[in-house]
Order: sequence, then structure tokens, then C-alpha cells
Amino acid sequence: MDTGRESRWEKDAMTVEIVFALVTAVALAATVFAVALAVTRLFDFSGPVSKDVLMGGAFAGAAAGLWRLVRVLYRFDVERRKGR
Repeated sequence: MDTGRESRWEKDAMTVEIVFALVTAVALAATVFAVALAVTRLFDFSGPVSKDVLMGGAFAGAAAGLWRLVRVLYRFDVERRKGR
């Protein structure tokens, strides 16, 4: 038996959790950016204002996606260490 090593099931669970974290992070980032894009279209911004709103949306989307990724993986690690 391999004591001290992760079982195949644990590796598969880790892989699934990583993919879940990545997919939900990308979905959240895209949603935040889509909101910024909708705001520029709704209020008919143009020129530098539109660019600034879109850049802010891209930054906020990236930050939200990164937050989601870290949060999901951290929560998984905490639960794994508890043995659940």
C-alpha cells in the first residue's frame, strides 16, 4: 500500500476541483467584463471614457476571477486537510 501518498481518487478529486475553479473564475471574469461592456453600450460612452470603463471592467474581471480561483482552491485544501 502507498502510505503517505495520495490515492488515485484524491488526485482525481484535485483535478476536478482545479478545473472547476478555473472554469468558474473565467465565467466570473467574463461576466464582470460583460457588465462593463453593457454599461458602455447602455450609456453610449465613446472615446476615452469608453476605453477607461472597459479597462476598469477588465481589471475588475481579472481581480474577481483571481479571487474566485484562490477561494475555491483554498476551501478545497482546507476540507482536504480535515479529511473530508
